[in-house]
Amino acid sequence: MLIRIRSKDGNFRFEFQPTADISELLSKVLETSPDADPSTVTISNQPRGNEVPVSTLKGRDLQALGLKHGDLLFVGYQTKATPEAPKTSASATAVDSGSQDTSKRPWDAVAEDPVDRYWRSQEGKIPRGRDSRFCKHGANAMCDYCMPLEPYDAAYHTEHSIKHLSYHAYIRKLTPKASSSASVTSILPPLNPLSYKVKTPCPTGGHPPWPAGICTACQPSAITLQSQPFRMVDHLEIASPEIVDRFLEAWRRTGVQRFGWLIGHYEPYPDVPMGIKAVVEAIHEPPQEGEVDGLTLGVPWEDEPRIRALAAQSSTPLQIVGYIFTDLEPTEEDRSKLKYKRHPQSFFLSSLEVIFAANVQNANPTPSRSSFTGKFGSRMVTAVLTGTEEGGIDVSAYQVSEQACAMVDADMIEASVDPGIMRVKEEDREEGTARYVPDVFFRYKNEYGLDVQKNAKPCFPVEYLLVNVTHGFPQNPSPLFRSIKYKIENRPGLEDQSTEDVLRQLAQLEAYDIPESSHGGDLQKRQVLARFISDWHLIAFLGTTGLISENDLRILMRTATVPNIESPTVLDELLRTEGWLTLMTFAQEIAPKRPSNAGISSSSHAPMDTDIPPEVFDQIAREEAAQSSSNTNVRVCPHCTFENTHGGSDCEVCGLPL
Repeated sequence: MLIRIRSKDGNFRFEFQPTADISELLSKVLETSPDADPSTVTISNQPRGNEVPVSTLKGRDLQALGLKHGDLLFVGYQTKATPEAPKTSASATAVDSGSQDTSKRPWDAVAEDPVDRYWRSQEGKIPRGRDSRFCKHGANAMCDYCMPLEPYDAAYHTEHSIKHLSYHAYIRKLTPKASSSASVTSILPPLNPLSYKVKTPCPTGGHPPWPAGICTACQPSAITLQSQPFRMVDHLEIASPEIVDRFLEAWRRTGVQRFGWLIGHYEPYPDVPMGIKAVVEAIHEPPQEGEVDGLTLGVPWEDEPRIRALAAQSSTPLQIVGYIFTDLEPTEEDRSKLKYKRHPQSFFLSSLEVIFAANVQNANPTPSRSSFTGKFGSRMVTAVLTGTEEGGIDVSAYQVSEQACAMVDADMIEASVDPGIMRVKEEDREEGTARYVPDVFFRYKNEYGLDVQKNAKPCFPVEYLLVNVTHGFPQNPSPLFRSIKYKIENRPGLEDQSTEDVLRQLAQLEAYDIPESSHGGDLQKRQVLARFISDWHLIAFLGTTGLISENDLRILMRTATVPNIESPTVLDELLRTEGWLTLMTFAQEIAPKRPSNAGISSSSHAPMDTDIPPEVFDQIAREEAAQSSSNTNVRVCPHCTFENTHGGSDCEVCGLPL
């Protein structure tokens, strides 16, 4: 077959066998470019972008790489420092070193998410049944009217009102048909992340780096804003409506806006071909200062590494899949209804929120074996709780496009006073703050229905950067965490978390009297305790108390998220840990002491003490401790009975309030 080569030395044509090794192509390139450094030779199917070092393709034949008769390859290289070196030995050395340097092929070592591995192992085609009108064959045959469709079939998406291709359907669309049966590592990755930054240093090396100089080889091309054809996440599913209601309690009680990170995982989404959905199991609220019309947030927050590590210890590994915030304002006429602020005539996400979303997505890229860098896009979802047209509350979910992320990364855009308008920054050539801004255009239909292209400077509508994500709740909720009753973190004055409160609740459940399943015990108490500890906010708080080690916290997290929470043996591993035994020791000390019934004659009536609430015994213990130490400077701790002589408010031994 004929392969055309274009480099800065000119255009060339070479004849190859389809099974020829890539090293034969490299040797031909070196014949036409005697000054080329063999270790820097790259090939691409585009004039700019998608460059792949030839040294990383050792052992691949031309047919396996997807090359066909008449294909045009663009070759780039750097001039070698030692031109007297033999070309043939340099070629062999380059190929051998490339096989050993795995850093030049980052997509080979990428560990993708389980949902990506699942879709790569599936055929992904859309099945169709037998058409009674056109199919004339038997039950075991197939024709054009009933054969499966490709996951990117445009007619199917239009018929089912699917606006965007799924991520893996988009990859299938870009992957050449001739090499679709080969593994991803045997072909060139079809994706290349967008970058609108000036290449530094310039590939040609003919001028000083930006801002001292710039040329067409290192400057980014003009940008035309357009709707993104794919989306990284197709659906946002919140595991239970109670998760959102619990998050809204803070706004209902204070009137200030709230923000929370979505803790969950990704699953296949069957309603979209090769689709992916983000399933939210909990909402973790970081430190924040809420206002009536906004909030102040620190990103990244100090506790983020601990929360990510804790979420990953779940029986189903969890991660941060996005974030949610409220934008709620009651109407002046009826305080029970909310203003309809976000609609097609105003905005869906403000320009400031789009920039924040782009920064979050840039900070959380998705590992991908289909990208030259090993990363592509992000699956972080932006969810907004806002008022509906009827005055109620609903969730809206979005992502921002890859163009938006690249423009924010290049420091090209900024928020404006109008929330629905994004402003393009001015070019800056000052050293240290240099910013190159290429031409930016967007297309729209004018009042005559004609497609018009317009310059986006100085501003353009935010909608060009948005990607819609559907959302919903499952018909039969089965959340990973069975309880959401414990106090939520970082709500000072509203819900204050404390160790004493946890111990008191454990004492009320008589958790210290629950043995392992092999020793019998009350099954109902065991199930109530299992549901009590199956609470994200409780587990996250216990990790800050220092009473439970990291290994014991890992067992607690795994126990709290098991699918069969009703099993009698689900608590056995947890009950044997030192951290749990420590908690039970303190819980037993804080529990009220019941009077002995040994001197009471047996009768059919229950003792009077069983009708007295535990809080009464707790109060009696405190009063007795106060009376015993009223005449001296010694204060007896009502929890551990230690005699404290200092003037503090907490016990020196157990640390609980005196």
